[in-house]
Amino acid sequence: MLTFLPGLACDSRMYAPQVAAFPHALVIDGYGMADSLVKMARAVLAAADENGAARLDLFGHSMGGRVAMEVVRMAPDRVRRLALVSTGVHPVGEGEPAKRAALQQIGYDHGFAALVDQWLPPMVAEANRDTPAYAEMRAMSLGKGQALFDAHIKALLGRPPIAGMLPDLACPVLVMTGENDDWAPPEQHRAIADAVPDAELVIVPGAGHMVMREAPEAVNAAIASWLARPAD
Repeated sequence: MLTFLPGLACDSRMYAPQVAAFPHALVIDGYGMADSLVKMARAVLAAADENGAARLDLFGHSMGGRVAMEVVRMAPDRVRRLALVSTGVHPVGEGEPAKRAALQQIGYDHGFAALVDQWLPPMVAEANRDTPAYAEMRAMSLGKGQALFDAHIKALLGRPPIAGMLPDLACPVLVMTGENDDWAPPEQHRAIADAVPDAELVIVPGAGHMVMREAPEAVNAAIASWLARPAD
């Protein structure tokens, strides 16, 4: 079953164009207040069980890509295909906790809307910010609230190592990002694809980090091609 995993401060609304194109997909509508990637991966497997999905074509965006890798770690035989989209495999970097804490502090000091309006614009290519899709993404993120945002940050800062898993991935892997994604740039994804035995790299023109909403037709075409690849 095609299964979409959302990222930080996102939910099923991030995948609206994909759900329209692939109506039988399972969309994880957030992870509750889970504050670790392991807990999030367990929630994904529980949702798959509830929907009778034994084998999964996992599409993980941003933090969702890291959640997908935790599903691979926990239940490798259940992952038929894997898509790592606008994501990373690197460990917590020097200065990252302080940068994330500074962003959180904006919310504490000025309200969560101020945090979202600092965080979201760089996630979207400049040309795509004055669009209905951007307004929908902003409303989605605003609805998450500070407590959930903080839980996601805790999960990301506690992320387990995954880079060493890439050479052992035995399924068809789609690696994709937008050409204007400054948060998870193309060169980062080229390195991921180079480390995976059966990877296809797709760089989406004109898109930033929120590639599914910024360039839905290109993303949907990449998904269709990925699903057509033979898998065990």
